[in-house]
Order: sequence, then C-alpha cells, then structure tokens
Amino acid sequence: MIWESLKLSLLVVSVATVIVGVIGLALAFLLAKREFRGKELLDAVLTMPLVLPPTVTGYYLIVLLGRRGIVGSYVYDLTGWTIAFTWQGAVIAAVVVALPLMIKASRASIESVNPSYEIASYTLGKSEFETFFRVTLPLAKRGIYAGLVLSFARALGEFGATLMIAGNIPGVTQTMPLAIYEAVAAGDERQAQILALILTMISISAVYLTNKISRSRIYG
Repeated sequence: MIWESLKLSLLVVSVATVIVGVIGLALAFLLAKREFRGKELLDAVLTMPLVLPPTVTGYYLIVLLGRRGIVGSYVYDLTGWTIAFTWQGAVIAAVVVALPLMIKASRASIESVNPSYEIASYTLGKSEFETFFRVTLPLAKRGIYAGLVLSFARALGEFGATLMIAGNIPGVTQTMPLAIYEAVAAGDERQAQILALILTMISISAVYLTNKISRSRIYG
C-alpha cells in the first residue's frame, strides 16, 4: 500500500507540475506584462484556491467537471468517460491548488526584471517572443524555479480537493495524503507514521531548496 500510494503520488505530482509550469508561466507573463480590463479580478480568481478550504475547491471541480457538471456532462455524453474518480482527476485537483503559487512567484520574478534590458532587446530587432525567452526568462529563472518547487510540494500534499473529485480508491486515486488518512482511520499507526515521515522529508527538502534558490537570487 505504501509503495502504491507513493508511486501514484509521484505520477500525479509529476504530471501536475509540468502542467502548472506551462500554464502558470503563461498566466504570470500575462499578468506581469499586459494591462487589460479585469486583470486584478482574474488574479483574484486564480488566487482563490490558496484561501478557499480545499473541500470547497473540490466541490467547484465537481460542479465543473463531474459527470453531471457544467463541462463534465458534455464530455460524458460525447465519450462516456468522466474525470471523476480517476487519477487524472487527482492531477486536476493538484494543478488547481498548486497553480496560484507558481503564478505568484513567477509574476513577482518577471516584474522584477529591469525593463531596460527588454527595451534594449527590442531596439536590436528582437521580437517579444525572442526577448522573453532570451532576456526575461533567464533573468527571472530563480523565482520561476522557486515557484515550481513550491508547486510540486503543494501538489504532493493535496488532500481535500483530491478526495472530492477523485475519491480515495487504493491503487487508483489514493495518493499519500489519502493513504495516511485511511491508515489513521484503520488504526494502522505504523503505516501512517512511515507515510507522514516521507511527506515531511519531501516538504522540508522543498522548503530548503526554495530558500536556497531565493538566497542565490538575492546574493548571487
């Protein structure tokens, strides 16, 4: 059971981190470099999973993506498949709760880049796309890395939203936090302790790595 939940957690978190990295970076750039009506409202909506109880976030995911959800009902009618009670549902839950951390860290890092470097790139004939990847991204990379690490750790520890949308099915959707919950409920203290220790060590490593990245950004 420990190995199965660990393996599933690593699968879910790895996929979620890739998705968070791509979407989060794009949204961070949009919020940092573009001015448009409703910008701060969009930022507030994207930040909501940080302040909402995880079960509320999970409820909204069910309303949106469940078998009878706003989007999920159409998917089910067309394909006969629903994301609820699947490992993909656990990925979606992890993405939603971890995305705000990636956006916040990346946006702050992108906004901290001196605009004069980007302007110099434009005067040399480089496009905005080239400037982003050759100037902005390298200068903001430490904050982006920190956002990825924090997002990885947050996705790994996700419980409430995952339970709501994916359930707690051993070998299918039971990630490590869910396995700890079940072990405690069943009175299996040894298994709960082992799983909790693994998660604690990973979390400490993630925070330590984030601090190292942040300090290198300041002093490097």
